[in-house]
Amino acid sequence: MRTGVIKAYVLKEFTELVRTKLIVIVYLLPSMILILFGYGIKMEVKDVRTVILDYDKSKLSYQIISAFEHSKYFSPEVLNISEKEALSLMKKAKIDMIVIIPESFEKNLLKGIGSEIGIFIDASFPFRGLTIQSYAEGLLYNEASKLLSSDKTGLITVNQRNLFNQSMRDEDAIVPGLIGIVLLVSPAILSALIIVREKERGTIFNFYSSPVKKSEFVIAKLTPPFLLHSVNIFVMFLWATYLFKVPFRGSFLTYWITSEIYVMISVGIGLLVSIVARSQIVAIVLTIIITVIPGFLYSGIIMPISAMKGEASIEAHIFPVMYFNHIIYDTFLIGQGFASEKNLFYFMILLLYAFGLLVLGTLLMKKELR
Repeated sequence: MRTGVIKAYVLKEFTELVRTKLIVIVYLLPSMILILFGYGIKMEVKDVRTVILDYDKSKLSYQIISAFEHSKYFSPEVLNISEKEALSLMKKAKIDMIVIIPESFEKNLLKGIGSEIGIFIDASFPFRGLTIQSYAEGLLYNEASKLLSSDKTGLITVNQRNLFNQSMRDEDAIVPGLIGIVLLVSPAILSALIIVREKERGTIFNFYSSPVKKSEFVIAKLTPPFLLHSVNIFVMFLWATYLFKVPFRGSFLTYWITSEIYVMISVGIGLLVSIVARSQIVAIVLTIIITVIPGFLYSGIIMPISAMKGEASIEAHIFPVMYFNHIIYDTFLIGQGFASEKNLFYFMILLLYAFGLLVLGTLLMKKELR
């Protein structure tokens, strides 16, 4: 392998990236994705538009109403309307939840008679509906337990603590996952464009007719996107820790090494795309389909991988973003690092992905006119 040939190709690519201003996109696009989605994706539900129908008008019902009014999760309004009219408001998307406190609610509880509170939730978006349900049930249980504290139910208390993301911040749960998506999408697009651009311009024939080996050509073409996005590894870390205030409890060396391997996987995907695509537009679209959609579905941002069953779980284990994000979430929020056997196992899988994709791409690349 001739290092002089590789250096000449690498210098040419860097010069071309600077001349075409594409190097600006290399750093602008990942930062834009992280900032836009980091601030834009919100899992926490606040200010739920709530209508309360109080048919009891007791001390407990007033306590429940007061609890709703002092909660940041609800924006309640006590209305003297029928249940049918309240349901009509929900159908018109003017409210999100209806709470119905029945007559003799407090009296029945004091007598030990079971009683029900009606909660009707707009579950058009299931995840949001389940979140609202859990908030409402927790609030109602808390207020009822205050009244019944003198009874046996007062002997039972729930000591709940949140671990790893104690403040339940959306940014702590979303931003580390976005790093996995950014480092999967951006290097793949750039590496695919660098090679496909040669096909569009016809300069690929210089490679076909030259004594340059396939391995030399691949190394020279993939080195610029790898080096440029190696810088993005540090940029993403700074955005996450200083802009979004995400805690970092693990080893930076673990984060850095794993991210470098992951960038190699991404440029390997771009290499495979460049073999199939004949134009830059096709390369961009194909890369986005391969990286963005699986990235969001199987990164753990939208749904935990452990909650996936059947085909969804199988697909999640096919894409490398799941393995990378597991390690990244650990470095930011937990801090076990490679002391965890699972993290070490996932790191080895990423190494296999990187080696396999690069070798496969090199083998499939033909040094001939097709």
